[in-house]
Amino acid sequence: MRTPEPNASLERLYRETGWTLRQFAQEINRIGTERGTPLRYREPSVHQWLKGHLPKEEARPVILEALSRRLHRPVTNSEAGFPLPEESSAQPSTVEGLLDLGRLDIDPSRRSVLNAALFSVALTIPGWPDVVGRMEAAQANVIGRIGLPEVNMVIAMTERVSDLDDQFGGRYARPMAAAFLVNAVAPYLRSEASESVRKSMMSAASDLCYLTGYMAVDEGLHGLAQQYYVKALQLAGASEDHLTYCTTLRGMSVQAVDLGHGRESKRLADAAAAASPAAGPRMRAFLAGQQAHAAAQTGNRRDALMYLQEAEAAMEKAESRSKTFGSYNPSSLTYHIGQVRYELGDIHGSIAALEESDKLRHQSFRRNRIRYLSMLAERQLEIGHLEAACDTWGKVVEIYPQVQSGQCDLKISSMYSRIRPYLKSRSASELYERARLVTPTRLIA
Repeated sequence: MRTPEPNASLERLYRETGWTLRQFAQEINRIGTERGTPLRYREPSVHQWLKGHLPKEEARPVILEALSRRLHRPVTNSEAGFPLPEESSAQPSTVEGLLDLGRLDIDPSRRSVLNAALFSVALTIPGWPDVVGRMEAAQANVIGRIGLPEVNMVIAMTERVSDLDDQFGGRYARPMAAAFLVNAVAPYLRSEASESVRKSMMSAASDLCYLTGYMAVDEGLHGLAQQYYVKALQLAGASEDHLTYCTTLRGMSVQAVDLGHGRESKRLADAAAAASPAAGPRMRAFLAGQQAHAAAQTGNRRDALMYLQEAEAAMEKAESRSKTFGSYNPSSLTYHIGQVRYELGDIHGSIAALEESDKLRHQSFRRNRIRYLSMLAERQLEIGHLEAACDTWGKVVEIYPQVQSGQCDLKISSMYSRIRPYLKSRSASELYERARLVTPTRLIA
């Protein structure tokens, strides 16, 4: 058997990282665990790859992602000396890609494929000039002519699904949204329509794709979420819908910052702000608050405080103009204040801000209330306030049975591991016993 030629391309990238063989293997294993498919590579495997042995096909995306994260730029198969995946030879149209994605999402037998989809900092984000007005004029399988009633129906359905997600979490709402995308929205996008109706339908579809991606994040399906988000960007650009385009980029920034990718989060938050022309005060607060959080996570104190001040000033203007409830409100801003303070090392200030945020938050947002109260309890425990933490977690336990959410499951599971060392305390033991009555056994680690 012929000895393979050393992979000079991979060797060059490896040298650029500054890693040891062990560190390279550890990072690959860590990313594999992150996506739900644990890997157990060690130094000899990496050494073999550098010598020219081809990694298993399922390992290659993980290797590329590890390199991309380390080098802070996309790394392709070609750059790493790997062959191109067979399916990369033809790119599906936006509608065909949406159909394929939605069908995967609603097929239980293919769910494992989605679970393995990997969050990528190397994801290509289509810029506004690249997508504006460029939707393919796909007219295959035309189902007839559509008008504003069909557009309004998609908008109304998206609003209903969003309400269900806010109240109960996305575990059951996301497959419903995916089925609606496949069975109704995609056919509408292929139907005959006036130009104005066609743009309105693409805008409505973009909003639904964004929501579906947001719910995928809730279940920890981060690679899937990115795919939905990219579809949302493409459709928003095609319909010249700046609002959904910017909102989607911001959502991608939130996903990245929650996963600890501060640099990527800042890039996405800045892109959202740059693509938002003449944003009103509430939208500016919405974008600046996220820029502040991302900047703080990268350790940029000056920019974080500057953006936070900008968000506070914009929110004051928004609230003075209208007291109507908005998607970004004083509770959201106070949450961002808490996150910025925590990232900058002010745990006590973060706790005060999260407490204020909970007072301002609408009680119907159960999923977010569980997440943010859990965050508050974790930080109370971090400074040694066990009684206060248990009291806060008690509120979480009260709401938890009403929500079906992957993120909330993780928070509950984390609660058990955090309070277990304190079970000799009455407050901790009582919380533990109360929680056991409403928690699936698999979460009681």
